[in-house]
Amino acid sequence: MHPIRKILVAVKNPDARRQPAIEKAIHIAKTLGASIEFFHAIADPVFLEVQPLTGHTVAELRREALELRQKALDKLSTRARELGVDASGEVEWDFPPHEAIVRRAVRCRAGLIIAECHQGRRTAPWFVHLTDWELLRTSPMPVLLLKNAKPWGRAPILAAVDPSHAHAKPSGLDAEIVTQAGRLASATRSALHLVHAIYPPFVGLAIGEPVIDGSLLAAYYERQEKQDRKDFSDFATEASISSARRHLFSGPPVEMIPEAARNLRASVVVMGAVSRSGLKRIFIGNTAERVLNGLPCDVLVVKPAHFRKRVAARSRGMRMIAPQPFMPLPV
Repeated sequence: MHPIRKILVAVKNPDARRQPAIEKAIHIAKTLGASIEFFHAIADPVFLEVQPLTGHTVAELRREALELRQKALDKLSTRARELGVDASGEVEWDFPPHEAIVRRAVRCRAGLIIAECHQGRRTAPWFVHLTDWELLRTSPMPVLLLKNAKPWGRAPILAAVDPSHAHAKPSGLDAEIVTQAGRLASATRSALHLVHAIYPPFVGLAIGEPVIDGSLLAAYYERQEKQDRKDFSDFATEASISSARRHLFSGPPVEMIPEAARNLRASVVVMGAVSRSGLKRIFIGNTAERVLNGLPCDVLVVKPAHFRKRVAARSRGMRMIAPQPFMPLPV
């Protein structure tokens, strides 16, 4: 696998006074020896009746907005170059934001997308917003979500694997997870750890079946747990991970993986994502989102090698909204 040569950094607000995530992205690029393209998509809708109100044509508004955002990205590029990272900036009218980011990343041949996780007011201050989730779901290249502004330093890199291939997970995805995690560990001179949560899929076993005897269920769990432990051990051995850096838990991934990250004080958790349709995608996506929300650190999400982008190649351009008919207020 080729090293990452170019990183697309998605900039949510080019005009923000403080850009801690941008600073962190620059340092990550420098650590990986990669160049940066700062990218911002102007996705706000433009009302067609704006011309008589402002005296500007839509074309003028389009050009002025691009120029203002481009100047802001040029400042970020200058800052990156001052820190020793080759950088450029690109602004486009395109929507929705997650599709625009994927389109641009493909066009500029980025090997990694870095995006700042949205900030909210849930239990954790940073959570996976719909835009973040759609970006993870549609991007064919790895996506690094920054959940805090803390520098990585030499904190452990944690790879979340599932050698038992729960939910029909592609067998090659674990190898890709370890490859990407190993690349980060090597660049940051950090230790690479593996984590796996044993959680047999009882839901799939029980749905549509007669009532299962408790002893039968216990026997099934014991057999499955034994096989999972062997699969994890074999995989870790093949990946040359020492026993001290293997973390095996019995329990739901939504609790065990964040707990392992907290205990290790990991800087990044590397995990896989599989995009599916229908109820399976909703169920698995909800589990993955809960894991992401619970993690205290940054998250690198990778896809199977055969994954293809699921967005149109052509930009949608400016989002135009027609004037709304005047409706008199009721008397």
